[in-house]
Amino acid sequence: MSTRTDPTGEWRTLILGTIGICTLVGLLNFLIRGGQLGMSMLYSFAIGTQISAYISLLHMGLERLRRRGRPDLPQGAWISWGWMMPCILIGSVAGYAGGQWLADLVSGNQSVPLWQLPGRRVSLSLGFTLLVSLLASMFFFAVYKLNTARLAQAEAQRQAAEAQLTLLQSQLEPHMLFNTLAHLRVLIKLRPDEAQQMLDRLIDYLRATLQASRATEHALADEFERLSDYLALMQLRMGERLRVALDLPGDLGGVPIPPLLLQPLVENAIKHGLEPHVDGGELRVAARRETGRLVLEVLDSGAGLGTASELPGVGTGFGLAQVRERLARRYGDEAGFTLTPRPSGGSAARIEIPT
Repeated sequence: MSTRTDPTGEWRTLILGTIGICTLVGLLNFLIRGGQLGMSMLYSFAIGTQISAYISLLHMGLERLRRRGRPDLPQGAWISWGWMMPCILIGSVAGYAGGQWLADLVSGNQSVPLWQLPGRRVSLSLGFTLLVSLLASMFFFAVYKLNTARLAQAEAQRQAAEAQLTLLQSQLEPHMLFNTLAHLRVLIKLRPDEAQQMLDRLIDYLRATLQASRATEHALADEFERLSDYLALMQLRMGERLRVALDLPGDLGGVPIPPLLLQPLVENAIKHGLEPHVDGGELRVAARRETGRLVLEVLDSGAGLGTASELPGVGTGFGLAQVRERLARRYGDEAGFTLTPRPSGGSAARIEIPT
């Protein structure tokens, strides 16, 4: 598994690190050699930034050559120290000469070129420059490794969360199917002709639903379409006892949500609210936006919540537990779910998720 890097963070680290190192070297030169602090900073930044730029460009060039032979390597991957040392040597010499020339141009000074210095001064200047460049490269390498480890951990957590969501979703699919087949079994005994119609619609519904549920998310409009198909099946079973209202504003149709998120709530409302109610009732599924959050509601006018275990935040059924866990896995603390009795009778399931 290759780990994606963060180019913006790497460039920010390079720039801030270079500024810090140039400032430190400028202060060190000022303390050792004396003179003007401003002049010491000018030469330190002129030389340091050019060394950093040359080493970075050489590193990028070698890294791109490596990726030609190994496309699996992530962009910005660190090359080996065997290749890094020549980059440090060439970049340090070129950056020292170029930075000295630039600082002379800005200040009006006439510095002695590196190649005209006495042997001992050449060794000291070049040795100090190489040492600082090597230490800086080691610092940036350590930051790169730390960033890579952090991204790898985040990627592993993301994949684990996706695997858990896939598992939860795969558990929900047969649960939905078994509930539907249970309805069909009852209808076969009571009204065989209507059972045949229901079976035909069930085949079409399952084909569309099970195919859509393989995705990690789909548009809210698709969720409402699947609910409409399911409720049409339930109306074949319950007849006029089930009245349906679906309210989806056009501007919310494209909002992505996890597949089958509302399905367990609709099943729960029918099974525990409307079917036990002699006169049936109305099932309303609505979506709206409140203060930047998507609010989804499943309301029924059925029997209501009959036991304390069905009070808000508890829930006893498999479907309700799945809804809560899927919301927690995908959105964390940013999602909310409540199941409450309605004052006029029935129950209200409410989901809030960020958009």
